[in-house]
Amino acid sequence: MAIQPENPGTGNSPVQTERGELRRGPADLGPSGPSGPPAEVASFPGPSAAGHGRWRFGLILAALVLGLAGLTASAAGIAVQILPRRFNTAQQQQIMAWESARHWRVLSAGEIFPATVRYEVPGYALGAESMLPLTAHRVGIARQASCARAASPAAATVLDRHGCAKMLRATYLDATGSLVVTIGVAVMPGPAAAEASIRALPSQQGVRSGVKPLAYRNTLTAGFGEAQRQLTTAIPRGSYLILSAAGYTDGRPRIPGSSDYYDVEEMTSLANGVAGAVGGPLGMLPPLPRCPGAPGC
Repeated sequence: MAIQPENPGTGNSPVQTERGELRRGPADLGPSGPSGPPAEVASFPGPSAAGHGRWRFGLILAALVLGLAGLTASAAGIAVQILPRRFNTAQQQQIMAWESARHWRVLSAGEIFPATVRYEVPGYALGAESMLPLTAHRVGIARQASCARAASPAAATVLDRHGCAKMLRATYLDATGSLVVTIGVAVMPGPAAAEASIRALPSQQGVRSGVKPLAYRNTLTAGFGEAQRQLTTAIPRGSYLILSAAGYTDGRPRIPGSSDYYDVEEMTSLANGVAGAVGGPLGMLPPLPRCPGAPGC
């Protein structure tokens, strides 16, 4: 008969299983000394959880800062392309001067020199209170020419020195057919050149050198030439110098020192009226340039 221990399954003695195998008790699972605690296992300190967190947060923050910087730079570049471009005052003036300087090329001859021009003689020249409105009629338009060919020699020298490119000319008669005026448009490099040319134009016997009279055969203007010039005018209009030479259609030459008050006033009104009608559209400045907002304007 087998003897059973008092407390089966406890203690340190082997216990026989039903299959006859031996198993150890809980105290036999690991090596131990006779009476001391289990042997210690050597270990090394590693990074703590808090250290890992701070390091990871720093990387994330740096990446976020770099990303925001790139996004800001990209947004600035897009804004430069998309937002309306702005011109300063000097740029606006330059652009408008360029546009005005193109008028003589883009306008037709009939647009530069209208068929009829309204002008007014001042009332005091007539002994009246109101002005007298009159109409001048265009006789003909010449082909564009060099300033040396279309201006008197002294004026051509001045215009050439200041960069005159071309001269446009047309001739008009007053309402009665007794007065004639030739209008010359000197195409200059810019407003400064046009104004400087006026100050440099010489005068001879009280008449300033300027555009050569333009006469047409078989018309009332046929006898109008250099000797018949009674007065001249010069008006700057942007990049253009508007010159005029006026006289009588009957071919009378200018007599120095003699003048008829009314004739001078009417002739001056005719010359200034036609010069203003021609120079106005040519020298008109376009609206202030504004970029529409498209990339590259």
